[in-house]
Parts: sequence; structure tokens; C-alpha cells
Amino acid sequence: MDFGLVRKILGNILKIEAALMAVPFTVSLLWREPAAIAFVWSIAITAAAGILLGLGRVEIKEIKTREALMLVTLAWVAVSAFAALPYLLSGAIAEPTEAFFEAVSGLTTTGATVIDNVEILPRGILFWRSLTSWFGGMGILLLTLTVLPSLGVVGFQMYKAELPGPTTDKLAPRLVDTVKILYLVYGGMTLVQTIMLTAGGLSLFDALLLAFATVSTGGFSPYNTSIAPFSANSYVIIIISVWMILSGVNFGLYYDLWRGRWRRVIQNSELRLYLALVTIGVFAVAWNLCSSLAYSWFEGVKHALVQVSSIVTTTGYTSVDYNQWPAFSKLVLFLLMFTGACAGSTTGAIKLIRLIIAGKLVKREVAHLLHSRAMVPITVNGYVVPEETIRSVCAFLFLYLALFAAGTVILSAEGISMATSASAVAAALGNVGPGFGAVGPAHTYSQFSPWATMLLTALMLLGRLELFTMIAVITPGYWKQ
Repeated sequence: MDFGLVRKILGNILKIEAALMAVPFTVSLLWREPAAIAFVWSIAITAAAGILLGLGRVEIKEIKTREALMLVTLAWVAVSAFAALPYLLSGAIAEPTEAFFEAVSGLTTTGATVIDNVEILPRGILFWRSLTSWFGGMGILLLTLTVLPSLGVVGFQMYKAELPGPTTDKLAPRLVDTVKILYLVYGGMTLVQTIMLTAGGLSLFDALLLAFATVSTGGFSPYNTSIAPFSANSYVIIIISVWMILSGVNFGLYYDLWRGRWRRVIQNSELRLYLALVTIGVFAVAWNLCSSLAYSWFEGVKHALVQVSSIVTTTGYTSVDYNQWPAFSKLVLFLLMFTGACAGSTTGAIKLIRLIIAGKLVKREVAHLLHSRAMVPITVNGYVVPEETIRSVCAFLFLYLALFAAGTVILSAEGISMATSASAVAAALGNVGPGFGAVGPAHTYSQFSPWATMLLTALMLLGRLELFTMIAVITPGYWKQ
């Protein structure tokens, strides 16, 4: 383990974070808010830590798997800890565990909050909340990868440990070019949505914050009731819903579209399942709302579109309090908390490509019962899936469900109802945000004790890093030669 290399890169990451804090600091200055001084201290502390970690000469070389796992784990914890400083120093959040929870929630694009009234927060703090979601969505480490080549460091292992999904194919021969392509798509989608939301009557501030949280599938809103204040503006609601769906698509497919590889996009099995799942979910929920709550067909489809696209992409926006919906609609939304959208997007949860591989594995095992000597390869999009990937998918599914079950039991030991415990754990592990019961759209996570808050914080980090990255670092085998 080259701790010097890990320390050096971690220092650079913190310097980048300190530079990012200058943006909400500027926002606070423009509105002449007292919170500006909180950002001054946060920038100073974060930059000082980055400079101290970066001191000394380090041998430049390729990042190995051990260094990558350690760096990704430490970076997410450290970046989250320093991201909590503006909340604490401004007085927006008093408890350190809750401030850390809020920072992790933003960076992991979970969108859960412990702040009961966000509308009284200074604009600089609101901007910081949404900015953490935006940079956390694509991964602040991916941004760092554009800096590594200038240091002479090759970071593909870090790229593999950071990017969500079971596959990590590069879009270009050079890793730095792949990262630039991803950020170009990411930034372009954010810019276009911001323009379209301002055209719908929103202020530039609101449009930018909602675009940050939509494209990153983070779900933070400058309003207590999420996007419910815009429910009467069908144009805005539809734009947000469409962009949530677009943000759930593998970003690599947008690059394929730009390169003219239409057939590869159209024939992508994960994308087809994703669009089918959204369509079926929307019409199933809309039918239930119209038949049970006497919604008009238009209103039923509109609210079903928002909630289904929000949950399946793990964004967490809400246009109504779906806690008041019929049991069937809530069950559909609860199940979608586990599926997630496409790998290679900013979404959380299991990811549909894993479900596709698991489904084909079940089909293969049934075929083996009928034809024991048959060799039945599992293929996705015309390519044979390696057995190593299949084993990884099975292990991931088992571990995901085991963590969900264990987390639910542990949380319920605090006296919380089973429905609230289960949905809170599912929402944290899947980076969804709001759940059901006492963590539904009309509530926050401020009700939990410090240890329960830290449990949910750990689940958010585990979910964002695809479980294995953090777990591998704490296993005894990791520290053996």
C-alpha cells in the first residue's frame, strides 16, 4: 500500500472541494448574507487540510487496486466531512452527526434531509446543498481523474472503483477523454434543463438548483415540499420528469448517439427494460389513482409520471404526499426503490443490468435442469457475460438484500415502525431520499437518534460506492500482503 500516493491525491481532492466552496461563497456575498463568513472558514480549513496532505515528494506511478479502494473510501468520507462545515459554521445545522448526514446525502445524491425548514436557509447554503449533489452525481473523483494525468498518475482502477454499475468500459482510449465526455454530457444536460425551466417562469436561482438536483438525481429542492409548489405548472413538472428519466440512462449511450451509433442504443436491453418499466409503472399508478382517488386522467398521469420517474431514478422529488395514496401505488413505488435505473448513470439502487443478468441466470439454471450437459452462455446486447461478472452480480444482490434486512432490524430496535424502518433503510441504501411512513414526503430524517443517523449515513455511502468498495477496505484480507 502506497499511503504517500493516497495522501497526495486525497490532498488534491480537498483542494478541489475548497475551490468549489468559492461558488456558494460568491452567492452569499451577492445576497449579503452572514453565511458568507462560514464559507470563508470552510474554504480555509478545507484548503489547509488539502495543502498539508499534499506536502512532500511522492513517487508518481499507476494507482493499483488497493490504493484505489482506499482512496475512494477515504475521499468520500473526507469530502463529506469537510462538506458539512458550512452547515455547522453557519448554524444551519447544530448537530455534527446531522450535518455529516446532510453532506453525505448531497454527495451521494440521496436527497434525504434533516432540515425541517429549508426555506429559511441562506441562499448560499441552499446553493451548496444542490452543488454537492451535482458534483457528487458524476463523482468528484471523476473530476479529479482529469487532474491525475498532469501529475503523471494513471487512475483506471480509481475509475472502476468510483463509477456505479457492474461494468466500467471506457468511452475513449484515454481515461481523461472518457471523463471529459461524461462531464460534457452531464454539463450539457444541466445547462439545457436550466434554460427550459427559466423559460417556464422559474427564477434563474430556482431553475439552476432544480437542474443540479435533477441531472444528478439528487432531489434536493429549495422548498420544503420539494417540487409541489410547481404542481400547477404542468410544463415545469413535465420538464423535470423528462429530465429525471433522461438522467437515468447510461451516459455512454448519449455518446453513442452523438457518434451516430443509433442501432447500439435502440438495441440496448437495459435501456429498453428501463423505458418499459417506467411506462408500465406510470400507467399502473395512474390507473390506481384515477380509480381510487377520483383523479382526472391528466392529473393521475402527471403525478404518477413524477413519482415513478423520481423513485426509479432514485431522485426523490415529490409533487404530492404519496403517503396518502392507495396501498397498490405505494407498493409499486416501494418496489421501484430497489430496481434503480441504468448502470453508468447517476442513479442508485441495484441497477437494471444486474436484474437482467440475474434473470438470465435463473433461465439458464432452468435450462440445465432439462439439458444437464448444455452449455448456455448468458449474453447481454450480443456480448457474452463473463462468469466473473455473473458471480459479482449474485454476490451484490445477496449483500444488498442482507444489508437491507439487517439495517431494517437494527433501526426498528429504536422503536420505529417496521414500515418506516424498512423504507428508510431502502431509501438510504438505494440513495432514493424520501420513503414511507415517518420518512415520507411530508417528513424529514431529523427524528432519528445520533446512532441511527450514522447508520443511515453509512448505508448511503455503501449504496453510492456499490457496497464492495467500502466493505473490502475493512476486511482483514485487504491489509494482508
